[in-house]
Amino acid sequence: MSFKLKGEKLERIESATENIINALIDTLSDKVPRQNSFKLFEEKNSSSNSVSAQMNKVFGRQKTIHQILGGGKSADVLLWRNKRISSSVLAGATAVWALFEWLNYHFLTLICLTLASGMLLQFVWSNAARTFNSSSDVPRIKLPDKLFMELAVSAADQLNQFLGFIQDISCGRSLKDFVMVVFGLWAASVIGSWCNFLTVLYIGFVSAHVVPVLYERYEDQVDYSFANLVGVLQKQYSKLDDSLKKKVSKRKSFKSKKSE
Repeated sequence: MSFKLKGEKLERIESATENIINALIDTLSDKVPRQNSFKLFEEKNSSSNSVSAQMNKVFGRQKTIHQILGGGKSADVLLWRNKRISSSVLAGATAVWALFEWLNYHFLTLICLTLASGMLLQFVWSNAARTFNSSSDVPRIKLPDKLFMELAVSAADQLNQFLGFIQDISCGRSLKDFVMVVFGLWAASVIGSWCNFLTVLYIGFVSAHVVPVLYERYEDQVDYSFANLVGVLQKQYSKLDDSLKKKVSKRKSFKSKKSE
């Protein structure tokens, strides 16, 4: 009885999540107008305008968001090319998270209950087929070996790319990139101390389904704000650098006078 009630709760959660996501995407796309362009400087030459717009892209990127995300079906899901599929994937992830976090299920419990339910279904099916002299075979589930090999190769490839990226940053000479990566890892560690690993994965999964599509729709506004933020940071950095240089030069001059 309790399992049935929990199943009904999961269906309600999944349905409510799908409705909320669809309503959110529709509302944002209808009420917020997408502007064609934001430029930091007005220029007469069209070629210089395109160069300026390219320089104002976040992190100086040259590819589209769809290409950065891989350009395949996964990118279509993350960018909500098909709202039904994307909302179903997000609702399924929400249902799994709610199953473990809200309903206090454990992974081993879920696996055992799923296997027991499958065995019960096959048992009833096979006995019903024998009773009614039916020739239909009981369906059997067999996972393909190729699927696990592809998943393992893909996971290893992504992990190697990530390790190569952080090692390139560590061995490189860009202090800015090094500080940004270290700060990102530190922020991830802080977030991980606030909640468990499953919740962190769920937050990342939801962010991957929300942030790219919002950025794609309001790309010009985000690039404009990002360019302004970078300009402010560069001014503050130049001021700090000038003040440090002045202090260093004063100390050198003071030491030279003292030595004399």
